[in-house]
Amino acid sequence: MLAGKRIVLGVTGGIAAYKAVEVCRRLVDAGAHVVPVMTAGAEHFIGRTTLSALASEPVQTSLWNEASPIPHTRLGQTADLIVVAPATARLLAAYAAGLSTDLLTNTLLATRAPVVVCPAMHTEMWEHPAVQANIATLRSRGVHVVEPESGRLAGGDVGAGRLAAPDVIVGAIEAVLADGPWVGQHVVVSAGGTREPIDAVRVIANRSSGKQGYAIAAEAAARGAKVTLVSTVDLPVPAGVQVRPVETAAQMQAALQELAPTAQLVVMAAAVADFRPVQAAAGKLKKDLGVPQIVLEPTPDILAGLGAVKPQGQILVGFAAETDDLVANAQSKLQRKRLDLIVANDVGAPGVGFQHDTNAVTLLRADGQSSSVELTDKRSIAKVVLDTVNEIRGATHNTAT
Repeated sequence: MLAGKRIVLGVTGGIAAYKAVEVCRRLVDAGAHVVPVMTAGAEHFIGRTTLSALASEPVQTSLWNEASPIPHTRLGQTADLIVVAPATARLLAAYAAGLSTDLLTNTLLATRAPVVVCPAMHTEMWEHPAVQANIATLRSRGVHVVEPESGRLAGGDVGAGRLAAPDVIVGAIEAVLADGPWVGQHVVVSAGGTREPIDAVRVIANRSSGKQGYAIAAEAAARGAKVTLVSTVDLPVPAGVQVRPVETAAQMQAALQELAPTAQLVVMAAAVADFRPVQAAAGKLKKDLGVPQIVLEPTPDILAGLGAVKPQGQILVGFAAETDDLVANAQSKLQRKRLDLIVANDVGAPGVGFQHDTNAVTLLRADGQSSSVELTDKRSIAKVVLDTVNEIRGATHNTAT
């Protein structure tokens, strides 16, 4: 997706400048041609040699001593995207005011390429009305802003203002540069295992970590989709993804019934509990009162419900976590629930499924085609799932025409 893209990486003078090194590495690993530009302030925090070694070209810092007589024009005109990470309050103010004070600000003013700024500063600075006004101004001009995170800051403070994680920044860049069938499409993904209350403390749950659902959401967002993630777990939110937090099967059902009708793709990666207590105790059940009798009832079959009312043109994907008869069980589920694709995995196999960062799957399509993916990371699985959905959409379109 980033292969061959020319990206100018601007680095300004903040303690978070060290994270720019990892952003640079990830962009280069993704195939981008990275041109680093450092401000004078940035050199107080990281050295030129580090970025020069990792980037595609040596670091540039000056308007006056480069090989090109007008380096800012060359950089601005040849860039596919400019990203500034970290972007200090000073950089944001200069950019918003149109001040050309150094090579980086000149380059920002001399480009028509998309610009992504990643602010990083102390909480008091980030929340200052002047900084927020500058952010609003830049957004109104089409600049993409990767919001800072909350957490530990320099000096031991805790609050909003920490530079977003490198993977979030790279994900935002991918989404901005996305070009393909998913741009602007609405994708709904569910993730995690539902928790059904027994009492005020205990729940019936499962081992699903939500990692595969989050990987699918991240990949869809990177392809330019508008992604809503219905999740029961608290994991880092991928760039460009909106999260709808839920806990129980009933809450997940309500969220999906609201969101699914407007989606072009629904991926039900969540592991929904099959049963729940008929009645949950209001307080904590005490052990000294003896073993409680817990009467269970079925939870709603969310996936079957979505399949029964699936809008024309929507692709519905389910997951099947199995321990035996993988293909037979998945094939039955595919047909009964009117799915277009089911992704089956043997959660008893080493490194597969729940809690792992890896997975191995078999994909079964409603048209009878199937394929398998050997053990790999879950983001790679997500890529295969979305590529397969593209094939299904293409086949459906060709049949319709």
